[in-house]
Amino acid sequence: MKRREFIALLSQAVVLCSVQSRAQQQPSKIYMIGYLAQARIPHLIEALQDGLRELSYVEGQNLKTEYRFPQGEAKTLDALASELVRLSPDVIVTVATPPVIAAKRATASIPIVMATAGDPVRFGIVSSLARPGGNVTGTTLYGTELSSKRLEVFREALPDITRIAVLGNARNPYGRYLWEEMQPAARALGIDLRLFMLEALDELPAAFNKMTRGDANALLVISDALFNSERRQIVQLATEHRIPTMYEGREFVEVGGLISYGPNIAAMTRRAAVFVDKVLKGAKPAELPIEQPTSFELVVNVNAAKAIGVSIAPQVVLRANEVIE
Repeated sequence: MKRREFIALLSQAVVLCSVQSRAQQQPSKIYMIGYLAQARIPHLIEALQDGLRELSYVEGQNLKTEYRFPQGEAKTLDALASELVRLSPDVIVTVATPPVIAAKRATASIPIVMATAGDPVRFGIVSSLARPGGNVTGTTLYGTELSSKRLEVFREALPDITRIAVLGNARNPYGRYLWEEMQPAARALGIDLRLFMLEALDELPAAFNKMTRGDANALLVISDALFNSERRQIVQLATEHRIPTMYEGREFVEVGGLISYGPNIAAMTRRAAVFVDKVLKGAKPAELPIEQPTSFELVVNVNAAKAIGVSIAPQVVLRANEVIE
């Protein structure tokens, strides 16, 4: 073979290998995910995307996510859910209870993965946790006796509290459910609970004023995505009113809140990526058991205690998974 012919053949081989390599790098399909939540909570979005990246789903390469949030928009969750359904995504990911209810109303065929929600059985979203039986699967925040345990931990941390204000979102049915769940424990502990349900976040300052005028000497914030998105404001108000506050998520304590007890919401959101992967690979949501939290974190902020002039019981501080100083 002449040198010129050899070089030509070699060049063609290099070009062919380059084309094949680029073809292999190109994703065979770009999956579309619809993401429905009450508010944009960056660290939860990143938790889901991190989980998806670990499973080789990369935004802009083989993944496209359509985000929808009613906060700041003139659209309801139902309207946004219907909007996502019209885009025909491969799966819809929801955060918290109201979005999954809206998504379930909007479609019975597109798979829905809950990246945390309240008790889906109680709200008729699925038939059971073991066999959901419809188009919804994923993770749920609900843990047996969690509300009771949170009250017990709060009372142990601050033995003098007797009147606890309970802050909830009136538009989230999960809040009413948790309110009912904590009643037996409150009676057993001799605690007087006072419910404050908000229709909108701009009611927060007035609610705190009413709590302190009503002689509440502690506050418990019910888990809610909207509250999570405004956690800095809630923590600031609690500090200004010098009212000891218990939260479900560690996110509140990390920005200056006093104490939290509950599952790691970001970790559970990250875990939802596994369900997305299974669905995209052909698994049926009806047959994917819904996961409940198996561990709960106790996080304490001693600086926050000093700021409002309280002392958390030493045994609770020692037992905490994390102490912020």
